[in-house]
Amino acid sequence: MAAPVVPSSFQIYNSYVEDPKWQIKFTIIWCSGIALAVVVSIPSVGLRHGRSLKGIAGISETDGYQSAHSDGKEPPPTTRRRGRRLIRAWNALISPTYWSPPKLGLNVGQIVVLLAYLTAVRIIKDAPLISNPNRAGFLALAQFPVVFLFAIKNSILSLLLGPGNGYKKLNFIYRMAGRAMFLAACVHGSLWFRNRLQYGLAILGPQKETSGVASLALLCIIVLTLPRPVRRLFYECFFIIHILTYVAFVVAMCYHTSYASPWIFPPLTFCGVDILLRLFRYRIKAATLTAQDTHMTMIRVHNCDDGWLAGQHVRLRVLFSNRVFESHPLTILSAPPSHSCLSSPGFFLAARNDGDWTRAMNRYTRREQEQGESGAFVQVILDGPYDGSSVDLGLYESAFLIAGRSGITFTLGLLDDIVGRCVRLGRSQGERTRRIEFTWCIRSFEWFAPMLIDITTAASNSTVDLHISIFITCSQACDPEAVLHIPNSIDTLSRPAVHNLLRDFISFPSSWEKEDSIDLHAM
Repeated sequence: MAAPVVPSSFQIYNSYVEDPKWQIKFTIIWCSGIALAVVVSIPSVGLRHGRSLKGIAGISETDGYQSAHSDGKEPPPTTRRRGRRLIRAWNALISPTYWSPPKLGLNVGQIVVLLAYLTAVRIIKDAPLISNPNRAGFLALAQFPVVFLFAIKNSILSLLLGPGNGYKKLNFIYRMAGRAMFLAACVHGSLWFRNRLQYGLAILGPQKETSGVASLALLCIIVLTLPRPVRRLFYECFFIIHILTYVAFVVAMCYHTSYASPWIFPPLTFCGVDILLRLFRYRIKAATLTAQDTHMTMIRVHNCDDGWLAGQHVRLRVLFSNRVFESHPLTILSAPPSHSCLSSPGFFLAARNDGDWTRAMNRYTRREQEQGESGAFVQVILDGPYDGSSVDLGLYESAFLIAGRSGITFTLGLLDDIVGRCVRLGRSQGERTRRIEFTWCIRSFEWFAPMLIDITTAASNSTVDLHISIFITCSQACDPEAVLHIPNSIDTLSRPAVHNLLRDFISFPSSWEKEDSIDLHAM
């Protein structure tokens, strides 16, 4: 005769048996979501002519530039037209997910992903949290792999998802996972405090309780130092505190519970791989700094010929004065020399004065130039490249690029790349781009005018119809005569309305007039 079974309604809830099951369920859900995203990305990654592997080994040097030609002839028919049509159809299908609600900072696709993620974090389902808040603690532990996977810069996901899906693009998941971890930890800790106070038990004492309180305190410090104003004003302090508290938090969690170990080792593996890949990507190069004015510093890194895609960025460390320990992300504003349209192709970066590091570098460069030097000659350390554009402009007949102020460093690199591929390489990869509208909103555009002149000159008398609109938003004191001459451009003293620009771009299928014009209006 079998032993009697206690009815489930009379069974005591054992969180150390039931709650780990919810950790496993949550892990299966987010891993399945990643697998689905990778499968969906396979067709577009495979059709990018090796773009997905570009830069994986860092910036490189070559013995010479690759051959470039522009015979004006159309490229031979490619065998991938059907695949390209499928990609364009898929992009059109998912295009509504790119719409961003005002002032939210997220598009519809990202919002859907976050809602699905929060749904998977089911803290209160079938759990007596008031009497036993361990479920929240177990699910806080389950966030560790997600937080670290989406926080590191050299993630395997960036390679699997293709160009443009680097750590910055995926950062929104890291932020949400961190908030979910903090929320779950606060629920677990606050209810535990409540129970201890209700039954008159000591808060501190045994190792488990003391290390748990320390873990929650360290997590609160991490979260309180994360807001953008804190990072912007006290970045050096934030960086040191962030690293030290994370290490202390992981150690305290291991002392707090033996159930933490399985969720700690994967993040340590992710960090180890990230550090190893960074060592392979580090480059020490000579560079020349040139101060355009008191607001902008141009950086030309020598002996860099390949290894990046237009729109990607590197983390730059400039060895000058006492700022050798600081690295900052800067976008590469030129295409590789193999097809760049610039009269003096190379690896260019631009740093606008937006903090103490950029201001110090600008002052240092101007001091060197005041002593009669053409620029400041320094050594730099490059880490990257990272991120980039998820859209290959060569797949589309028309392209509309718009940027404000120093944001042109991203769109200028894309413009140099697509014009170079169409003109200098003769559409060797079947590029379809025929018409490009480039819009820039700026106070004064002397910074990048020479580069724009080189690109427009290369595009003239070619199969690419390039038109540039520059909206100058300086004060009434702006001198119209000081505006540099850029072929096939319109310069307007006004602030643009983006929806009007896009409407005009769609409404004019014919070519823009190839005449130089300057249209100046009062603001």
